[in-house]
Amino acid sequence: MTGMTGARERRVHTGGIELCVAELGDPDRPTVVLVHGYPDSKEVWSEVAPRLAEHFHVVAYDVRGHGRSTAPRPLRGGFTLEKLTDDFLAVADAVSPDRPVHLVGHDWGSVQSWEFVTVARTEGRIASFTSVSGPSLDHLGHWIGRRLGRPTPRRIGQLLGQGARSWYVYLLHTPVLPELAWRGPLGRHWPRLLERAEKVPGGDYPTPSLPSDAAHGAWLYRDNVRPRLRSPRADAYAHAPVQLITPLEDVFLSERLHDELERWAPRSIRRTLPAKHWVPRTRPDLLAHWITEFVTSVEDGRPKTAAPGRYADRFGGQLVLVTGAGSGIGRTTALAFAEAGARVLAVDRDGRAAARTAEEARRRGAAAAWARTADVSDEQAMERLAERVTAEHGVVDVLVNNAGIGLGGSFFDTTPKEWKEVLDVNLWGVIHGCRLFGRRMAERGQGGHIVNVASAAAFQPSRSLPAYGTSKAAVLMLSECLRAELAGRGIGVTAVCPGFVNTAITSTARFAGADAEEERRLRKRAARLYGLRDYPPEKVAAAILRAVVRNEAVVPVTPEARTAYALSRWMPGALRRIARVKPPV
Repeated sequence: MTGMTGARERRVHTGGIELCVAELGDPDRPTVVLVHGYPDSKEVWSEVAPRLAEHFHVVAYDVRGHGRSTAPRPLRGGFTLEKLTDDFLAVADAVSPDRPVHLVGHDWGSVQSWEFVTVARTEGRIASFTSVSGPSLDHLGHWIGRRLGRPTPRRIGQLLGQGARSWYVYLLHTPVLPELAWRGPLGRHWPRLLERAEKVPGGDYPTPSLPSDAAHGAWLYRDNVRPRLRSPRADAYAHAPVQLITPLEDVFLSERLHDELERWAPRSIRRTLPAKHWVPRTRPDLLAHWITEFVTSVEDGRPKTAAPGRYADRFGGQLVLVTGAGSGIGRTTALAFAEAGARVLAVDRDGRAAARTAEEARRRGAAAAWARTADVSDEQAMERLAERVTAEHGVVDVLVNNAGIGLGGSFFDTTPKEWKEVLDVNLWGVIHGCRLFGRRMAERGQGGHIVNVASAAAFQPSRSLPAYGTSKAAVLMLSECLRAELAGRGIGVTAVCPGFVNTAITSTARFAGADAEEERRLRKRAARLYGLRDYPPEKVAAAILRAVVRNEAVVPVTPEARTAYALSRWMPGALRRIARVKPPV
C-alpha cells in the first residue's frame, strides 16, 4: 500500500468482486474503517492512517472498481448504495467480526457511509461515524424538497448556490464523455490541478490507477444520485454518534447542506476548518486528532459533545498557545479558547499565574490545558519552549503573541535601557514567537493562524508613549509583512489593536523620568482612568477569536481604537495635532 509503511493487505470477496483491504495498527484495538471518495483510491488516507494507527486498528479499502479492487460487470447498476453497503459489511466482518467499527468517510466515501449508518441491517456494526465533505443523498433530497416546497429568496439562493457548485455532477451523468476525459487529458493533468487549485501535496498521490478509478467511479453518480434525490428515504436516521467535519472553503459543497443535521443525527457534533475539499491530504494532523478524540470518547462511553463557548466547531481540539496568559487580555483569551474546546497552552513569565489560567481553562471546557513558564524576551528560553511544546503536543494551530509591558514618558526621559526593555518584550517577544512557532506551522504545511497583539498606539502617535508606540507600530508592520509572506501557505496573520482596556498592565507600567513616588502616583492615576473607561478584556478576547475565524488582517478593538485607525487612514493630520496635546499630570 503506497505511502502506508507496514500495512498488511488482504482480499475480501463479496458480490462477485474482490476488494483490496489494507490494515495498520494493533488488531486488538478498536477498528477504524476509512472509506475514500471520488476519484480517489484508499491512498487518499496514506497521511491520516499512520497517525490513527498509533491508537487504533486502522482499515482502508479500495471501493469496488477503484485502486486494486475489481470492478463489477456490467458497470451499470454495479455501484448502487445497496451493493456498496454489502461491500462495507463484508469488510467489517472480515477485519472486526466481534466488535462494531468506527467509520470515517470522505467525499463519496462519506456519501455511501451515510447509507451504512442509517440502514437497519448495519445497526450494531457501526460504533461511530465521522463524515468529511460528503452529504447523505437522502438528507440532500429532503433538503431540496423543503426548499422547493416553501421557496423564499434565501432558500432559492441556497438551491442556486449548491446547484452551481454541483456542475461536475451533471457532467458525470453524460454518457462516455467522463470516461474519455479521465482516460485522456483530465487524467494526465489531474495531479497538477489538485496541487494548484486545492494545494494538495504531490508525491505518491494520486496513484497511477486514477484514470480507471475515475472512469469506473462515474457510475457512483449515475446509479444513485437521481433515484435518491427523487425519492429520498424517510427513515434515514443515524443509529450511531456522528461527527461532521466541514471544510469552509469547499468549492463543491455548501455548509448549508447540513442545516438540518440534528434532525437526522441527534447525537452529533460539528467541526469546521478553513480548508478546501481534500482535507485528508491537506490537513491530516487535525483530521487525525479529531477522529482520535471522537472515537476515544465513544469507546469510553461518553461521545464527544460540543464545548459551551462560541466557535466550538472551529477551535475544538486545536492547539492554541497564548503568551502573557497569566493575566489581562492573555488570560481572558486563553479562557475564551478553552470555552471553545481548544487545547490551551498558557505561557507567562509568572509560572503561578500561568498555572492558575490553565486550571481555570480546564474548568471552562478546554480539551486539555497546560501551563508553561517563559520570558518571551529571552531567545533561548523561547527556543526551549518551542522544542518542548512541539515534542509533547505537536505543532501549534493558533499562536497568540500577547505578552507586553507598558512604558510612559517623553522621548528624552526614556533611557536606552528602558528602550531595550520595551522592545525586547513588546517587539522581540513577538518576533521570537512568530519565528519559532510560525516556522513550524509553515514547515508542517497544514495552515494555522498567528495573532499579534499590538495597540491603538501603533497608529495613534503620542508625545507621552514614544517607546511603547514605536514597539507596537513595529508589531503592526511585522504582522502585515508576515501575513503577505505566509498567505500562500494557508497561515493567517492578524494584528489586534486594543485601545483602553481595563487590565493589570497599568499596575506594572513604568514611567520614564519619574522617581518611585511619582511613578506610584502615575500608576494610580492610569488605573483610575482605565477603570472609569472599564472596557473589559473579555471583549478583546472575543475579537481575537472572531479575527481568527474571519482571517482579518488588522482589528482595532474599542471605539477609540477604531476611531484612531480610521483617522490614521483618512485624516492623519488630525491625529498629529491630537498627539501634541500634553496629557494631564
